[in-house]
Amino acid sequence: MAKKKINVGIVGYGFMGRTHTNAYRQAPKFFDMPYDFVLKAVSGLEKDVAEAFASNWGFESFETDWRKLIERDDIDAVDICAPNFMHHDIAIAAAEAGKTILCEKPLAMNSKEALEMVEAVEKAGVPNMVSYNYRRIPAVTLAKNLIDEGRLGRVFHYRAVFLQDWTISTDLPQGGDALWRLDAKAAGSGVTGDLLAHCIDTALWLNGSIGSVTAMTETFVKERKHNLTGKVEPVTIDDACAFLARFDNGSLATFESTRYARGHKALYTFEINGEHASIQWDLHDLHRLSYFDHRDDSLVRGWRSIHVTDGDMPYMDRWWVPGLSVGFECSFIHGVADFYKGIESGEPAHPTFRDALETQSVCDAILKSAKTGAWEKVEC
Repeated sequence: MAKKKINVGIVGYGFMGRTHTNAYRQAPKFFDMPYDFVLKAVSGLEKDVAEAFASNWGFESFETDWRKLIERDDIDAVDICAPNFMHHDIAIAAAEAGKTILCEKPLAMNSKEALEMVEAVEKAGVPNMVSYNYRRIPAVTLAKNLIDEGRLGRVFHYRAVFLQDWTISTDLPQGGDALWRLDAKAAGSGVTGDLLAHCIDTALWLNGSIGSVTAMTETFVKERKHNLTGKVEPVTIDDACAFLARFDNGSLATFESTRYARGHKALYTFEINGEHASIQWDLHDLHRLSYFDHRDDSLVRGWRSIHVTDGDMPYMDRWWVPGLSVGFECSFIHGVADFYKGIESGEPAHPTFRDALETQSVCDAILKSAKTGAWEKVEC
């Protein structure tokens, strides 16, 4: 039986553009899907870069204006991998054009923009999802399954950290194609929207809604040269953020993120403590899940390291033989597979734009609390 062709247009040719493109190429090869993807066009501002990206990854064409990509009748789905400040306008235009939409995280610059995007996709009735990829690492999905089975019992604590060290140098500029994450006008915020958004999405998925937060942020380097203007300008993103949270289920949480943790390139960990058991996960060892169950016999009670590679574990029946792990890129492949399976079945894959609006609302409350010094409610 012939599969339906989905013509994909991707906006953005950076790191995320590569990961998403690879996902479209690989998902139909590893997962039973009713669709085949045609890499129809990629859009980026620089003609030479867009043309080279299209040639390397097998796109049929390229555009230097994302509006032209959306206007094309031969584009069925729009994948947004552009900087954060572009998400809002691209998503709304794509929704109005009736396109299927996959969007990189965070959904928007703030919850006001995010709500407008939610309303646009829901009004248009177009399938939509946000690429919070850590949900789809097999060990993290296994953690979700164990929690949903009630193995932890009542949850008391949730703690997460996301640590990097790449912005410590005072000579590092801000802005432009490579360093837009350091420019608040392009990124919206610093580690809050870039790193903590991942931690928050995972936490909401695993442990439910967050009711209130209290936070502190810091910008360690106050001024940097801007790549676009050539001038030394104030830095207005947060270099570091730490916050406390209360979940609606009564559990307490601590979250920390920084780009000033020397020795860490991408250390994302979370731990959940329940009345019966605890779970711990580390991105640096992403195919393992640590699990402790107090109900085990005392003679053998202790932390166990679960090697998430067997065929009865999430996603792993589609990959290799037991004992052989998968990597970071597979989380995006799983996302594409889940998204389009959801379209076919009528059961949307998550997080949808509306799901991601909740994460955006938590981020807004964090940034507000960092300014007021008070506990702030999460307004969803």
